[in-house]
Amino acid sequence: QVQLMESGGGSVQSGGSLRLSCAASGYGVSSYYMGWFRQAPGKEREGVAAIGAYGQTVYANSVKGRFTISRDNAKNTLYLQMTSLKSEDTAMYYCAADRVNYLLHPSYNSWGQGTQVTVSS
Repeated sequence: QVQLMESGGGSVQSGGSLRLSCAASGYGVSSYYMGWFRQAPGKEREGVAAIGAYGQTVYANSVKGRFTISRDNAKNTLYLQMTSLKSEDTAMYYCAADRVNYLLHPSYNSWGQGTQVTVSS
């Protein structure tokens, strides 16, 4: 089992940027597939971006060109750089990890507690 803890959320104006971090701990975490998900009030959890152990990435169409997922395996940390933020990006953001490549589907086994991102127009 992997333990995950997100940080870096906050309030920002439309067009601004934020970088989320997810500290991971557990045996073999550097080999896990990891992803960022978000959930707005009244909506289902949706995949934002995912990354494999060797850096292969996939993004939701809604964030392509604006968000960048990356990982530092030496630090066991996952990142999400978010730019050109829009009000519709407002949500609780979660990181997730699993040995199975679920891409952007929320079937990951391990989840963090989430960090809130609020974008005001």
